[in-house]
Amino acid sequence: MLADRLNAAARRVPTWPVYGIGMAVAGWYFWLGLTGGLGPEPINTLERLYGEKALQLLVVGLALTPLRRFAGVNLIRFRRAVGLTAFFFVLAHFSVWALLDVQRVAAIWADLVKRPYITVGFAALLMLLPLALTSNNRSIRALGARWRQLHKLTYPAAILAALHYVWLAKGFQIEPLLYMAAILALLALRVRLPKGASRPSRA
Repeated sequence: MLADRLNAAARRVPTWPVYGIGMAVAGWYFWLGLTGGLGPEPINTLERLYGEKALQLLVVGLALTPLRRFAGVNLIRFRRAVGLTAFFFVLAHFSVWALLDVQRVAAIWADLVKRPYITVGFAALLMLLPLALTSNNRSIRALGARWRQLHKLTYPAAILAALHYVWLAKGFQIEPLLYMAAILALLALRVRLPKGASRPSRA
């Protein structure tokens, strides 16, 4: 079967290239910003690129479990690397906004309080922070069953990240809505209906 061949090939691939590719992409974008390759507003463009990469990786991370469940393709071993790389891009997105765009602590706080799309984006960052800090074997052993419950924060964090993008977009734009639709669809695929719930009752 194709799924078996894909699984066999995936087992031979180490997880570290995920981190390497993520760092290389982030560095390349930053270099483009420094050298004029991101257009007339490099800070805004860099901020957007980092945010989009973070959202794309969150979608990939959410897709791994349904991919295994419905297609039999098991890429779960890459989930930690994908999640940590996603958090790296979230942190880079926030850092560009705070340090290069806004620059002043008072202005950062004012935006967090007064602009809802920034508030929900920051809330997503705060939700993802403990997940990044506990994405290691030591934390899994220390937290036990609580580790799995803690990491379910990924779900509301992904929704808030997509809402941040939808809210940020000026006017009607289809791309942010597609991210939100993809995240909601992937979360819906995780819902397990009770046995027999999908079968109509007979009169």
